[in-house]
Amino acid sequence: MYKRIVLKLSGEALAGPRGFGVDADKVTQITGEVAEIHDLGVQVGIVVGGGNFFRGIEQQAQEMDRVSADNMGMLATVINAIALQDALERRGVQCRVMTAVFMNQVAEPYIRRRAVRHLEKGRVVIFAAGIGNPFFSTDTAASLRAMEIKADVLLKGTKVEGVYNADPVLVKDAVKYDEITYMDILKQGLKVMDLTAVSLCKDNNLPMIIFNMNQPGNIRRVVLGEKVGSLVTA
Repeated sequence: MYKRIVLKLSGEALAGPRGFGVDADKVTQITGEVAEIHDLGVQVGIVVGGGNFFRGIEQQAQEMDRVSADNMGMLATVINAIALQDALERRGVQCRVMTAVFMNQVAEPYIRRRAVRHLEKGRVVIFAAGIGNPFFSTDTAASLRAMEIKADVLLKGTKVEGVYNADPVLVKDAVKYDEITYMDILKQGLKVMDLTAVSLCKDNNLPMIIFNMNQPGNIRRVVLGEKVGSLVTA
């Protein structure tokens, strides 16, 4: 269904039930699914968050300067990216970590043409450190990277089944949308991803699929075109 994708993972997705740090079992499960779709011939880019270690807008950062807090959050994404890289390479999948903040000893600097070349050679590319600037979330980084490498779709793994008209954790009868437009998300103020990322996707006609990351096999189902999660289009 899709030749080139960008998968957005939250830092919390790697933390597993503990909610903090990197859970080895969860990383193994996620990288197993990524390896599976990679074996199908799909070119895979991954944008990972850092919320399992530090997030610039959380309570722990309230007394900090926002720029300093966001810089810490960007470094946290690099820790997660290296964990994913290690797990993928142990499965025999060639992988590169590219960061928007230069740290040549541990990762390559992000260069768009080089990233595309890695994908064409069959390597998984993990984009870390957001876009390298404070005040922008990893959702925005995922949207930007997906457009830069001309991905067919942006996949966002979450802990719910898709996009709802209300928070399904708090509202039992919340209604799930099988399909919805970016404009409707903006009008209804739905907390799918931050508004900058939504606007970027809308303006550039990039489709996005929101799906439950905790359901094993869902990444493969989405890539094969099955009706999983919610499709968001311009």
